[in-house]
Amino acid sequence: MVSIDTIYALSSGGLPSGVAVIRLSGEQSRSVVKSIIGSVPPLRKAVLKDLSNPFDKIVIDRGLVLWFEGPNSFTGEDCVEFHLHGGRAVVSAFLELLSKFDNCRLAEQGEFSKRAFENGKFDLTEIEGLSDLLAAETEQQRIQAVNLSSGKLRKQLEEWRSIIVKSRALIEAELDFSDEEDVPGSVSDQVWSSISTLSKEISLFLDDNNRGEIIRDGFRVVLMGAPNSGKSSLLNAFAKRDVAIVSDEAGTTRDMIEVSLNISGFNVIITDTAGIRETQSKVELEGIRRANVAGSNANLIYWLSPMNEDLLEPELEFVSNVDCVVVNTKSDTYSDFVPANGSLVCNTILPDGIDRVIFHLTNYIGKNLISTDNSLLTRERHRLELLSCVSALDKSISMVDFDITLRAEELRLASEHIGRITGRIDVEELLDVIFSEFCVGK
Repeated sequence: MVSIDTIYALSSGGLPSGVAVIRLSGEQSRSVVKSIIGSVPPLRKAVLKDLSNPFDKIVIDRGLVLWFEGPNSFTGEDCVEFHLHGGRAVVSAFLELLSKFDNCRLAEQGEFSKRAFENGKFDLTEIEGLSDLLAAETEQQRIQAVNLSSGKLRKQLEEWRSIIVKSRALIEAELDFSDEEDVPGSVSDQVWSSISTLSKEISLFLDDNNRGEIIRDGFRVVLMGAPNSGKSSLLNAFAKRDVAIVSDEAGTTRDMIEVSLNISGFNVIITDTAGIRETQSKVELEGIRRANVAGSNANLIYWLSPMNEDLLEPELEFVSNVDCVVVNTKSDTYSDFVPANGSLVCNTILPDGIDRVIFHLTNYIGKNLISTDNSLLTRERHRLELLSCVSALDKSISMVDFDITLRAEELRLASEHIGRITGRIDVEELLDVIFSEFCVGK
């Protein structure tokens, strides 16, 4: 795909910096680089050159220049990179110079990556992996993003899609050439056995406890309990700073407060919530409603209960769907307290007061998220399309009393659902959303 405009942008982040990288991609790249440094550099070799304004012959800076000829470049187009000193005035002058060339304009957000996709350099899953890699804050997020951007999910999806395509081809062969000797008289044993195996394989792939999405979006821990049970104090202890107001007055916390922590390479989001109790205060009731919503969306709930009070059991409708662990707080004042089986004890006064909670959380994450299998389903759209694919496959298998052409249509739909994940078909409405996650220079 050839784009008329040549695009440019600062690709190296905020200024000032030691080095600023300005990227240019498109048909005019060759003429622009030749105008600025006097020649086209050797392919993929950095050359040190004066970067001059060809309109007034003034040198803007001296830096490295790299030339990438399409289609063997990131975008699939002719590309050039200028490595300048990262001063604001230098970068501003150079960007202004590029704007003076015909058909050159500042890139839109994610436009370099969008051109790479349009030119067949990446599929959508690899583009999403690249976006996740740029946003990764923890080691597990980085590992997962590298797996996705390197094409591991794409290869798996292509393998599944090829099985469906082959099955459809066998059905078409039977329909169109049933009188030919080299075409099997019946493909049922080959096709439906293969499709049944494929459906089971994809279903097993989906049975991953949403591990990929949790690694990408964060493991959510929600602190719940009655007022003054120590939720805000525990949040502050986790964060090692005062992020929530702590007071003896009941109902101090009325809205949710979140902190993100890096625990064993995983992004863990801990949320402090309003105390659960009977109240007539409209503001407090709204806080309690929000607390319940947060709890229903949590991966783990810590229900806090002070040792000097009777345990208020977490009577929550969603507890059956979310693991809930009781944490007995204020253990520094009740050394003879014996916790119930499965519950934890903690305090926020002693140096090691929350060690047991951290130990439990670390083990829980390790048990539920760490796996020898690579987590490749990182977005809800991946999961929904694969679920629809399995549904179509199972429907085609069950339609034993229907015409073979109707069963083949279900296989076609299954193939399309996989194609939507990789971007082969019907994804135009997704592109703006996906590429909006990128910075301008990517």
